Amino acid sequence: MQDWNQYRKELTGRVMELGSLSPDTLKGYQLLSSAGSKGGTLDGKTRELISLAVAVTTRCDGCIAVHAESALKQGASRAEIADALGVAIAMNTGAAMVYSARVLDAIDR
Repeated sequence: MQDWNQYRKELTGRVMELGSLSPDTLKGYQLLSSAGSKGGTLDGKTRELISLAVAVTTRCDGCIAVHAESALKQGASRAEIADALGVAIAMNTGAAMVYSARVLDAIDR
């Protein structure tokens, strides 16, 4: 298994390096990333649980590293995280089912 703390540290360094090479890209990401939290409708824990589910479905290790730590800091329990991951698993297999139907549609045309 991966050392997530070390990975998160190394990832942060590389993202900062990218930010120095392309500051507008980093600024744009930060603006977009923080935009949802300004509405105040979802609390931080809920946002992090959603972020973890999306991280799993998009297969983003960096997102997992960052949002796992943030979810715990926001007070998410292991059971809550497992429930969010269950939703991700259901959605991902559902998406595969829907897109499989699209393939059948494409080959029948």
